[in-house]
Amino acid sequence: MSETSAPTRTDAPPAAQEGADGKTTILVYSDDSKTRSEVRASVGRRAAKGLPEIAWKEVATPDALMLEVRRGGCSLMILDAEAPKLGGMGLGKTVHDEVDPSIPFILLVARPQDEWLARWSGAARTLAYPVNPRELSAAVAELLNTEEK
Repeated sequence: MSETSAPTRTDAPPAAQEGADGKTTILVYSDDSKTRSEVRASVGRRAAKGLPEIAWKEVATPDALMLEVRRGGCSLMILDAEAPKLGGMGLGKTVHDEVDPSIPFILLVARPQDEWLARWSGAARTLAYPVNPRELSAAVAELLNTEEK
């Protein structure tokens, strides 16, 4: 009797791999375009000196996020835990458990009580929403710097 296991992705690029253009890709998920814009504006084109420039990819639906993750090349995800239907916690856990556990993700939560759920989901960082630009930028820089080493 042979054991069957879930297929494993062997073609996924390393988490902090720079693209051909020298940029690192960050995927931002929220159904709210203002939240996505706020995240991009908070971090900017480069999270910190010495780190590669960021190529931002924004998605508004769970299907779009999964499509982008499966395409590969994503260094980090920033997920809105408050998105309706399927929030960032569930999506982050799904990506981590079923697609690519090497992609770290930051969860934006509106309620401090949800931090334990964020830990359960495997989030590398949990930050309060509305976004504090300094905290978000520092978290992104720390995670990208860790992945670069």
